[in-house]
Amino acid sequence: MLEKFFKLKENGTTPRTEIIAGITTFLTMAYILAVNPNILSAAGMDPNALFTTTAIAAIIGTLVMALWAKLPFALAPGMGLNAFFAFSVVLGMGHTWQFALTAVLIEGVIFILLTAFNVREAIANAIPKSVKTAISAGIGLFIAFIGLQNAGIIVNHDATLVSLGNITSGTALLGLIGLIITSVLVVKKVKGDLLIGIILTALIGIPLGITQINGFISAPPSIEPIFFQFEFSEIFTFDMLIVVFTFLFVDIFDTLGTLVGVSTKAGMLDKDGKIPNAKKAFMADAIGTTAGAMLGTSTVTTYVESAAGVSEGGRTGMTALITALCFAVALFFSPIFLAIPGAATAPALILVGLYMLGPIKELEFTDFSETIPAFICIIAMPLAYSIAEGITLGVLSYVVINLIAGNFKKLSIGMYVLAVLFILKYIFI
Repeated sequence: MLEKFFKLKENGTTPRTEIIAGITTFLTMAYILAVNPNILSAAGMDPNALFTTTAIAAIIGTLVMALWAKLPFALAPGMGLNAFFAFSVVLGMGHTWQFALTAVLIEGVIFILLTAFNVREAIANAIPKSVKTAISAGIGLFIAFIGLQNAGIIVNHDATLVSLGNITSGTALLGLIGLIITSVLVVKKVKGDLLIGIILTALIGIPLGITQINGFISAPPSIEPIFFQFEFSEIFTFDMLIVVFTFLFVDIFDTLGTLVGVSTKAGMLDKDGKIPNAKKAFMADAIGTTAGAMLGTSTVTTYVESAAGVSEGGRTGMTALITALCFAVALFFSPIFLAIPGAATAPALILVGLYMLGPIKELEFTDFSETIPAFICIIAMPLAYSIAEGITLGVLSYVVINLIAGNFKKLSIGMYVLAVLFILKYIFI
């Protein structure tokens, strides 16, 4: 049945490969179950309810991606978007978390409409192939950077922005040990190398006091304190307009970047460079966001950590299905899953970053009208800590450079429209 539904042989994969890929994706993104409640609770929301809501929102969005779009991508409340929710909208602008949830709901509904009328797919198709290739490489550097941060190998420095952490002890040492172990598994071409690396690293962390398991089973907390909590009295205010637009912009291009980048890495783009089932993938994101708002969480988006599962060979919706099932299990075994430290998943993210650099060999490095915007896109993602900003600067530089250089044939109407929107975004937001 699985073979027929997901067309495993047609996509060059097997049930075992898809299962390993799904579990790997889950383990690399399971941190959201702990991080999202921590961030959103700063806005005054119930952290216990947020744990359950985060898992359920991830399950809903990922199931839609698995069963409808049939793509190997997982969804959950997005990092960055949750921080904007809590620290900018609530703590910064002084609005209630109910106001912020209402903005997320409106964003989700707008997304459904934009997707239904193919607007998001048109945006994806308007981006030139060189920038799409750059998106994959940029995401690779970005998630490698996230992995290095999660392990404490790279840390904040007031003078130089970043610096090498204390790699002789603690999480940084564990991360490096895990990186060596996982790298050897990769070199030896061991099936499930990333997943095995995560598990072994987590186990090594037990005697080091980094991996701490406090129990095994617990019932999921009630979501009643945050379920369907909206504030419709201010939906026509200027503040609501700004907040909704910001959510829309960041989510559009974060999701777009992830889908393009990971699809490029997996060799899933068609001959025209388009994402398969793009409309359904975008709709999964839109439905996830709308459902997430009703449940009581910030914007749900496609996770860049899906690249870890793709690197394990995941090619169909079965990968996403397994990831969704893992989130369902996590609801009842949260102490175990939450015990996996960031240092244990860091090696997988770092190596996936390497895998995602591959497509840059397709760039024509003698054509600087293509490679300069591509380079700007690549380098901006980790340094600006945003997939959306990388895409924005990549597209803007592509349009400006080719416009001034007189390469008008390279520029479509869609590119001009995107450039204008991006300029307006920087002016008003």
